[in-house]
Amino acid sequence: MHDHPVTSSSTLPQPADSASPAALDAFIARWQRAGGSERANYQLFLAELCELLALPRPDPAGEDTRDNAYVFERRVLMRQPDGSASNGFIDLYRRGAFVLEAKQSGRTLDSSGWDKAMLRAHNQADQYARALPADEGRPPFILVVDVGRNIELYAEFSRSGATYTPYPDPRSHRIRLDDLHREDIRQRLREVWLDPLALDPARRSARVTREIADRLASLARSLEAAGHDPQQVAGFLMRALFTMFAEDVGLLPPRALTELLESLKGQPHTFAPMLEHLWQNMNTGGFSPILRNKVLRFNGGLFAEASAIPLDRDQLELLLKASKADWRYVEPAIFGTLLERALDPRERHKLGAHYTPRAYVERLVLPTVIEPLRAEWREVQAAALTYEQQGKHREAVAEIRTFHRHLCTVRVLDPACGSGNFLYVTLEHLKRLEGEVLNLLHDLGESQGLLELEGVTVDPQQFLGLEINPRAARIAEMVLWIGYLQWHFRTHGSVNPPEPVLRDFRNIEHRDALIEYEREEPVTDEAGRPVTRWDGVSYRKSPITGEDIPDETAQVVQIRYVNPRKAAWPQADYIVGNPPFIGAATMRRALGDGYVDAVRRTWPEVPESADFVMYWWHIASETVRADKARRFGFITTNSIKQTFNRRVVQAQLEAKNPLSLAFAIPDHPWVDAADGAAVRIAMTVGAGGEQDGQLSEVKDERETDQDEIDVTLQTRSGRLHADLRSGANVTGAISLRSNVGISSPGVKLHGAGFIVTPDEARSLGLGTIGGIEHHIRAYRNGRDLTDRPRGVMVIDLFGLTVDEVRTRYPAIYQWVLERVKPERDQNNRAIYRENWWIFGEARRDWRAMSAGLKAHVATVETMKHRVFQLLDANILPDNKVVNVATDDALLLGILGSRLHVAWALAAGSRLGVGNDSVYVKTTCFETFPFPDPSPAQAARIRDLAEQLDAHRKRQQALHPELTLTGMYNVLEKLRAGDTLTPKERTIHEQGLVSVLRELHDALDSAVFEAYGWCDLAA
Repeated sequence: MHDHPVTSSSTLPQPADSASPAALDAFIARWQRAGGSERANYQLFLAELCELLALPRPDPAGEDTRDNAYVFERRVLMRQPDGSASNGFIDLYRRGAFVLEAKQSGRTLDSSGWDKAMLRAHNQADQYARALPADEGRPPFILVVDVGRNIELYAEFSRSGATYTPYPDPRSHRIRLDDLHREDIRQRLREVWLDPLALDPARRSARVTREIADRLASLARSLEAAGHDPQQVAGFLMRALFTMFAEDVGLLPPRALTELLESLKGQPHTFAPMLEHLWQNMNTGGFSPILRNKVLRFNGGLFAEASAIPLDRDQLELLLKASKADWRYVEPAIFGTLLERALDPRERHKLGAHYTPRAYVERLVLPTVIEPLRAEWREVQAAALTYEQQGKHREAVAEIRTFHRHLCTVRVLDPACGSGNFLYVTLEHLKRLEGEVLNLLHDLGESQGLLELEGVTVDPQQFLGLEINPRAARIAEMVLWIGYLQWHFRTHGSVNPPEPVLRDFRNIEHRDALIEYEREEPVTDEAGRPVTRWDGVSYRKSPITGEDIPDETAQVVQIRYVNPRKAAWPQADYIVGNPPFIGAATMRRALGDGYVDAVRRTWPEVPESADFVMYWWHIASETVRADKARRFGFITTNSIKQTFNRRVVQAQLEAKNPLSLAFAIPDHPWVDAADGAAVRIAMTVGAGGEQDGQLSEVKDERETDQDEIDVTLQTRSGRLHADLRSGANVTGAISLRSNVGISSPGVKLHGAGFIVTPDEARSLGLGTIGGIEHHIRAYRNGRDLTDRPRGVMVIDLFGLTVDEVRTRYPAIYQWVLERVKPERDQNNRAIYRENWWIFGEARRDWRAMSAGLKAHVATVETMKHRVFQLLDANILPDNKVVNVATDDALLLGILGSRLHVAWALAAGSRLGVGNDSVYVKTTCFETFPFPDPSPAQAARIRDLAEQLDAHRKRQQALHPELTLTGMYNVLEKLRAGDTLTPKERTIHEQGLVSVLRELHDALDSAVFEAYGWCDLAA
């Protein structure tokens, strides 16, 4: 059986002669006369359709469904709610392209009976798509065919389990047989077969949008260079770009602006007054002498300020080039981000960076807002069609109209809306759903137009935003209007919307989402002078060392927020968005002491150790639990699973009237809209009450030529816990008394100047001045342990006063005075500034725990492969190393076993672009139940653990370039049965990785035996 590959649209075969007018007429005439059942006709109809369109015919089906990539009657296993299963058969399946369900209804097209038959067929196809094996993924299309009469297209390009919606829109997703005379329809069907993802409108619009943003950035750069204020430039360009959009969608006469700009090329001095006059006309409506035509009344605040910036000949040419772009295809979901970068001088260099792909946004918007509404719509459809079948036409229409009015009153809030991409994607999906509602009304004989004329329609007024950046807030409002108007013309053709075209709903508020306050005032000292702080970003070269140190001249004024109180969010049915990614440790540097103190005082319910985004999570949870919103969904970094953030989630799930997680993706690639950086995020959707949720986990990631990583998700249902897992609630495990007080992170320097090379240590007196060996020690951080040790040492002055350091070790004193104190002087915490010669966190408790030990067990907090090793007592571990105060290899063996590693992966979390595991001592170590082995079992585990530790250290000593990460990467490939590359074969030989594997297997067996679980060791 052949697995037919998808091809790019550029390689699609050209239509064959079989699609000649005569062939088309013959095909249509033949099938319009067809009768009988779909079982008798559908395969012949589809085979002849493939021949007509020069498409490959389906292959014969084989016994193994894995080989059946393009076949009739593809078998799938349908699992029932009661746990039973039965076989279903897809009428025609093409892997990676579509599931097709065929009917031969015999009913009048567009009648309620026909609608009901098509709805049943669509639902059947949807069930088949969801029943496909996870490794095949969901196809982007569902096709519903009424044999010989009609083909309906439904698409779901995110392929994440969301609802398939009419493609390209509810007005034109139905292809009648006569429509095959149109070349664009035939090409659309060919691409559904051969290159379905090429039909994703986001792909074309992304390219157009980036080109437009580049041109606007060039013009903005030129205007600012001419001395114009960036805010003035931004306002001017926003009015100009909306005018270009209005021209291309038909709100202005065709080519009106473009022809005006072309006519002014020889006389640029008249440009500003001419454009200002046009904008004044657009603001009020009526006849425009500039265009010699009537213009609609736009209003809405955008054109209330009608000033234009005079342009020279070159600048006018840049504006003209932007005007010639096809603004119909601009993608609002990314346009806001790119426009914000284009108009902000500090952000403009990021224009070429990646942006957040639309499909990623949809993965959160759909389960948060759209799927609950679609569940309601399915019930309404069933009820209305039942009424119609019973002859109760009025009741059927009333049922649908009631739902439509409900749809037009749903309010969606993004409390950190940026330039509006989440709100726009939600708007578009609501407009898609509205289109389906209006289609059904139309099929029941009701007029769609009446609703629009009455002003009953989904519009931007329903989409609310809070945004601290004033420019982004204005862009968000415009993005919503552009998206709304695009959808209006897709749905209603060339019919203009009611006037005024734009309305100033003030639905995007420029304000803080967390606190309100009476005023801001500068912090002053006793003399009334403003207190300043280092700006956190500016550095200078040290004149002594040449290293980067904080630039104390780069100061900003400290701000106090007077009488801060909790900010009230606008009432909304759904809350969705992507609050800022700022970790707890960097909040003060990013936001300033005054703001952080105000937020923490105002929201004491949120732990200070939680990330900034968790304030939004807490507020939204409280809102849903109070029944003031139905659901919320947020993007957070994937550290939401870590202890310091998980506490916020846990508190909501365990409250008296609990929150439930209705949907979660624990770890997903993401593009940070702020700087285009690749990050790892989690998606969570909260709903009130106790209910099961849907857990989607990334099973595969593939790079594409688009601005996204193609992600394959695997989904299951169950009760979701605070660690974003289902099944056993590992995070509910409590600390065991036997494990408390024997583990600790290493020291936290808060000053890179403490680190010295061995040569520098000797120059400071190591080996020549007595006692220094206690204060300059070997030092290891996480990378030293997973990669190659740097061979550095660290100055450890714990236990000494500053006077004792200066008196006993003056060379060391001068070293830290020049290299540590300047950085500490800028630290926000007084204890760090005052005790500048001592580590920020010197770990007094750890020193007491580990006193007298020859060695201790250590693991790196964040690492790809969870590995434990023994560190000599003379080595001082870094803060990112988790340490256990024992030199007994029994514990080393148990902790290094597959059993404990599995526990640690379940109880810990993931972090970073590499999605590495994080070992948290309180949840991974303190909760872990150790076995009670017999003396013989304990001796066996000790022996194997010592062999394993010695093996790794010996091979690394023999081959200094050999790393732990490299060895375990190869071990992972050996276990998977993958072929090793030449580089990996070298690592295999240097690390004797097959021996490493044997030692691990033997250790795993010994530890399982100690638990009495010998049967699980295999």
